[in-house]
Amino acid sequence: MASALAGAVEFLKDFGLFDIILPFLFVFAILFAVLEKTRVLGTEGEDKLPKKNLNAMVSFVIAFFVISTNSVVNAISSILPNVVLLLVLSLSFLILIGIFMTTGELDLHKKHKPIYWIFVIIMLIGVAIIFLNALKSGDETWLEISWDYIINNSTSPVVTTIVLLVVVVLAMVFITGGFGGKKKDDDKKGDDG
Repeated sequence: MASALAGAVEFLKDFGLFDIILPFLFVFAILFAVLEKTRVLGTEGEDKLPKKNLNAMVSFVIAFFVISTNSVVNAISSILPNVVLLLVLSLSFLILIGIFMTTGELDLHKKHKPIYWIFVIIMLIGVAIIFLNALKSGDETWLEISWDYIINNSTSPVVTTIVLLVVVVLAMVFITGGFGGKKKDDDKKGDDG
């Protein structure tokens, strides 16, 4: 027997909350925030405040275009829960790391840069896989198409060039001391002067 709460969720699903209202609000909120922060559509007054009315109207129209496209709404509906799952896995990992650390703030960026960058790269790969798996071309996802292409053409010039570029970039990062190597030298110069 289904609970009353499950029935309410089913009613909201039939009403279109998950297919229309929430994707609309999500796209509207994100786009409005980006337009407000970047002030792409201009500013008004002496305080240089963003044009809220124009930002809201553009966000509103684009959000309506997004919900009118079923494939985009389906992609958003499948991407967000998976990204949240990745976030929960990340938080669980950090909690497990925190068990073995001393008391205080767990600051991977300042105190454990290699672990931080490995973590960032894994998260970026995870998000890329989630996006590729959500986007479909016909009956196949872009992830399946990409994987099939790599497997079937592993000796092709395109795949070997990409692998070579990745190896070269990783070697350059390793040799130069990571992504923040130059900043450390600049900080030392500032401390000496």
